[in-house]
Amino acid sequence: MSREFVMGLDIGTTSVKACIFDIKGKLIAETEKMNSFHYPEPGWSEQDPIEIERSAVLAIKEAIEIAEINKDELIALGFSAAMHSLLCVNEQGSPISPGLIWADGRSYAQAEAVKGTIGSSVYSKTGTPIHPMTPFSKLLWMKETNYQPYKDAAYFMSIKEYLLQCWFDQRVIDYSMASATGLFNPSVLDWEPELLEMTGITREQLSEIVPPTNVLSGIKREIADEMGINPEMPFVMGAADGQLANLGIGAILPGEVAVSVGTSGAIRQINKGVKIDENQETFCYSFTADSTIVGGPTNNGGIVLQWLKDLLNDQRDFSEFLGDAEKVAPGAEGILFLPYLNGERAPIWNQKAKGNFYGVSITHKKEHFIRAVLEGITFNLYQIGKALERLAGEPEKIYVNGGLARSPLWLQMMADIFEAEIYVSESHHSAAWGAAWTALVGIGKVDSFEDIKKNIPMGVPVLPNKENSKVYKALYENYEKLARDMVKYF
Repeated sequence: MSREFVMGLDIGTTSVKACIFDIKGKLIAETEKMNSFHYPEPGWSEQDPIEIERSAVLAIKEAIEIAEINKDELIALGFSAAMHSLLCVNEQGSPISPGLIWADGRSYAQAEAVKGTIGSSVYSKTGTPIHPMTPFSKLLWMKETNYQPYKDAAYFMSIKEYLLQCWFDQRVIDYSMASATGLFNPSVLDWEPELLEMTGITREQLSEIVPPTNVLSGIKREIADEMGINPEMPFVMGAADGQLANLGIGAILPGEVAVSVGTSGAIRQINKGVKIDENQETFCYSFTADSTIVGGPTNNGGIVLQWLKDLLNDQRDFSEFLGDAEKVAPGAEGILFLPYLNGERAPIWNQKAKGNFYGVSITHKKEHFIRAVLEGITFNLYQIGKALERLAGEPEKIYVNGGLARSPLWLQMMADIFEAEIYVSESHHSAAWGAAWTALVGIGKVDSFEDIKKNIPMGVPVLPNKENSKVYKALYENYEKLARDMVKYF
């Protein structure tokens, strides 16, 4: 009997990852290609879509070589991608602008203007908070500033869509990526005419909206040859990285929450139907035709720890660096940290927000600051989780993935602050496995999304320490007050 493998391609902000799994979820091979960033002006964040497309081709090729599999043994590939990127494309399909990514804040003024006028109406239709991260806000900036690529563009698309166009000559977008644009109405699964008019574009300039299981076939032969794949191999649309991270770790039923912390972070739950938050603290993005993912993203995850490590000129690896925090009791002896170094999305949705250390004294040392930063990141996630709880109820099970999930100290901190058991997959590639599983659903190899639960290698749950939870409960009340009080200074 021939072997069968499936690939998940995860087009992230920091890198492109290609992961090959067997159909039971065991990781066979992985490769990662780093993406570069450009910051032409303060608050601007851009990437080169051509570079990322080339990285994706090379990542696929190298993963197959590392796995040492026959091209016919790879039966499908599914896509995962970071949300909120936007580029302008000409009639020939070539990019005529850089990719403006989620961290780009140039449309702050436009987003604030919408929030101050018709923000509630727009949010109620899209489920997407009004924020500079969204292509909706970026398009308003392009229109109002007479951005030349905007005026010359035949089409507008995300970096994921650009890859698909390069490889298949098709302009298609899945429900979740469409939802993240801020131009999509999840209740009717279509572009919102009022917002197209506001941004000065037409639906013909946007891609065809398709479900995550949509199968793409007929990749260009020269691209297939570069990748080292069978040109007849099916590719499946997949979804955004958030939806697929939930799927890939098994957080797909009511009451199951996923927390992802890499460079940035998010807390999310998959639900049936559309759930719009009256307080506008969370997003509601489509996944399938009848399900959405509700949650909140933070700009400030591992990138804040990297900032502190660089600031302290600490040359050790991250595990040793974080290990210093174990020298300090919960609460960092009085230091509270608001982790808004990159502005913040959920729950405050304020691009001008700044980070703060509160309660610093002359007795505090490096380890206190490391602990305070870890706790601040986790308190922020907990605050987002409380907003999610209002819509979806108390979590019954919390799954955690992402780079920070490799830290036993942080996993225990999560369990203590959330007062819950924390479940962690043995694989740290949940979005890629979610993309691969979606591909298997798309080609009919497996019956349902829910069946993935039988095919996720899970580690031993991390249990909360009751004494630590008591300490953190009191500290969180102070953190929340401080976060609320500081808003007036941003």
